[in-house]
Amino acid sequence: MRNYYLIIGILLAGILAFFTFIGPSLPFVDSELKGERVVFPEPGIIKTAPFPPSEKFPLGSDRDGRDLLSLLVMGAKDTFILIFLVVILRYIVAIPLGMFGMKNKGFFSWIIKWWNQLFSSLPVIFTTALILTLPFLMFHELRFYWSIVIIALVEVGRVGLIIQQQAYSVSQQPFIEAGITIGVKPIKMMTSHYFPNLFPSIIVNFFIDAGRVAILIGQLAMINVFITQELVQLSYGYSEIFNTSGDWATIIREARRDVIRAFWIPFFPMLAIVIATLTFNILGEGMRQHFNRHLQ
Repeated sequence: MRNYYLIIGILLAGILAFFTFIGPSLPFVDSELKGERVVFPEPGIIKTAPFPPSEKFPLGSDRDGRDLLSLLVMGAKDTFILIFLVVILRYIVAIPLGMFGMKNKGFFSWIIKWWNQLFSSLPVIFTTALILTLPFLMFHELRFYWSIVIIALVEVGRVGLIIQQQAYSVSQQPFIEAGITIGVKPIKMMTSHYFPNLFPSIIVNFFIDAGRVAILIGQLAMINVFITQELVQLSYGYSEIFNTSGDWATIIREARRDVIRAFWIPFFPMLAIVIATLTFNILGEGMRQHFNRHLQ
């Protein structure tokens, strides 16, 4: 029986990887992201950005007259780097916590439960936005790195609890008891017994978490909370916060206004985030089915 989830997931991931790494060199992509806010298509006719989808702009343009398709392609790398940095850091912290707390008692077990209860009482978007808008973090020179750490740590308790429960389940297996009986060293037990059995579920949850982070970044952008930002003065006595990174969330920054006048500006970046999320989820489910079949 074919694993269609895995096939579709790999196909979608391949497409995303192609546009991420090869896309910037494609002939129809403007890698310099040049744009014109005002154009004169015919004598006496003036048009101002944003421009709707057309032959010149397949997905339309943004408010600066830049091709939206080129923006999505050029921003893909920054978007995926951000997503995977968050998830990798989250698992670097959560895996040791889950392993040390697998007996469901003691200091590490208490830390996991406390961490999970603390941040699961509110939706992740509220907690993350609240922390990222603290005054000393708003325009910090290292905000990008602080943002990655904060987004990663908010859900460390949830991931740590999952790993803890799975590690405890493995610890109850007969081969673990046999290893303890014959005196297998703890490090050898970890590398030869625990990690090989935990690895499939960690990989599956890793990709599902990548999808969660992608959605979270989009949600933060909708409420004007960005990973990197600066205060730009537009006129005397008036300034505005702008995202200074190249990720897809940058384009969504004025979604509430653009959805009325130029729906294509928030629509296509949101669609890209949804496709990336679906790709991670489908790939994760495909791997789950793959590993389950081999375990059976």
